[in-house]
This record gives sequence, structure tokens and C-alpha cells, in this order.
Amino acid sequence: MSTPLEPLPQNSLTEFADGALPSTLPTPETPHVPDPDNPPWSIFGAVGVWLASVFLLALLPALFVIAYAQQRGIGVAQLAEFSITDKVAIFLQILSNVPAHILTMMLAWMLVTRFGKRPFFSALGWQWSRRFGFWTSAGLAVGLLGIGILVIKLAGEQETPLDKVISSSRAAALATAFIATATAPLVEEVIYRGVLYSALQRAIGAVGAVFIVLSLFALVHVPQYWPNFGVIGTICLLSAVLTLIRAWTGQLLPCVIVHLIFNGLQSIGIVVYPYLQRAEPTATPETTVTGWLVALISHFVN
Repeated sequence: MSTPLEPLPQNSLTEFADGALPSTLPTPETPHVPDPDNPPWSIFGAVGVWLASVFLLALLPALFVIAYAQQRGIGVAQLAEFSITDKVAIFLQILSNVPAHILTMMLAWMLVTRFGKRPFFSALGWQWSRRFGFWTSAGLAVGLLGIGILVIKLAGEQETPLDKVISSSRAAALATAFIATATAPLVEEVIYRGVLYSALQRAIGAVGAVFIVLSLFALVHVPQYWPNFGVIGTICLLSAVLTLIRAWTGQLLPCVIVHLIFNGLQSIGIVVYPYLQRAEPTATPETTVTGWLVALISHFVN
């Protein structure tokens, strides 16, 4: 004796006829987006990524120079002087920042996403804040650069190691301008105000996190700008403002834009100044990035 079949519910027949799945099927869950102020990565992982980023920026330039020096037949005794006098060696050291930045971003991605299991940029705070939009960020970047130029002028312009690198060759200047705009703002903000700040502020609070991140960012950049205390003061000011923006808004994107425009304007000075000097051969040659910017601004104002 057979059991009579029960008819399907009417709503199920309608859904199948319309090409839709039955309403009883579970809907896929929306992936959880971590809170940038309560990150899922540990402070030890964050500090490890920061240390790795510093190590890569020191190791790769040395490897590039050593490989080039061996090709040129330069011995170990002459290597130190060769690395700061040979134009190709200087250019290769700058160029090595590109793979260093790429590897750093890969490490940050592995930590933040746990090898792709979590979103990357949204976990770091990749949104505009109600308190900080694009134009606010752009205006702040221009204002910070103006204050920096004033501070450097008042403190006196001593030539820095970075100025010597830029002045060594046109290729070195263009490579510096490219890296300062294309990779450095993103990578540095992801590491300092993204990965490191998020973990620190959860562990020790916003005040302690701001102080540590500000100090580490300034410390890493001091060797590039020694002994120009005006430039060092400007870098400390930039680091303080960027970290305070991150603490105030809870977002990383405004920090990246401020940093990008701040560096980008200086890069324009690096790229354009030689052409300006050719147009005005009587102008006094400048050897510092700040001097190039002031000359460029004066040219358009006058």
C-alpha cells in the first residue's frame, strides 16, 4: 500500500518557478570586519612586522650595493666609501626600497588578514571619517608643509644625507621622488598608524600608543635628516599630527592622504626644480629639498 505524496508548499513552487532558491535555505553570512581600534592581531605580531620593515630597509640596500660592488671588483675595504660616492650604487640603494616596501606590505597583509581570512584595508580603517574628509586632509598637508618650510628656514638649512643622495644624480632624484610618493606614504602608514598603533592602543591606551608610534617614526627617519634639526622637527610634527588623526578619527585613510600630499608636493619640487634653474640661470643653485621648494614657490609667486 503506497503512501500518498504531500504537495509542495505554494510559496516553494512559486520561488522555483521564478528561478529563486527556497526561502528556507540559509543565506551566506557577511564576513566580519574587525574594529581598527580592537584588532585581532597581537602587539607582538605588530612589533615583529615593524622590526621586519626596518630590517628590510637596512638589508636590501646593502645587498644591492654588495652585488654591484662585486661586479665592479670593489673590495670590502673600499665598500663603505664606494656606497656613498658611486652614482650607480647610490641609485641602487634608493631602488631597493621598492622590493623592501613590497615585502613589508606582504608581511602586514599576512598579519592583518591571517593569510586571507580577514579583510585587509577595512580592518585597518580604510574609510573617511565624518571629522576628516579629503579636502580637510589635503588642506592640512599643505599647511603642515608650509609650517615645515618656515621651521627649517628659521633653524637653518644644513645639508642632510638625503639631500646628498638626491643631488648625486638625476636618476637618484627621480627615484627618490617616485618612492616618496608611490610607495612610502602607504607602506609607512599601514605599518605605523595601521598595524602598530592599533595593537598598541588596545594594549596601553591611546595616549601611550600615540607617544610610542610618534617616537618610532621619528627615530627611523632621523639618520636621513641629521644634522638638520629643522627637518627633524618637521618630521616629528608630521608624525605627531598623523598619529593624532588616527587616534581622533579611528581611521587610517586620512593619514595616508595627508602623508601622500605632503610627500607629493616635495617630490614635485625635486622633479621641477632643475627645469626652473635652466629657465633662470642667474638664480642661486639650491642643494636641499626645502630650498628647491622655496625656489619653486617664489618662481610662481613672482
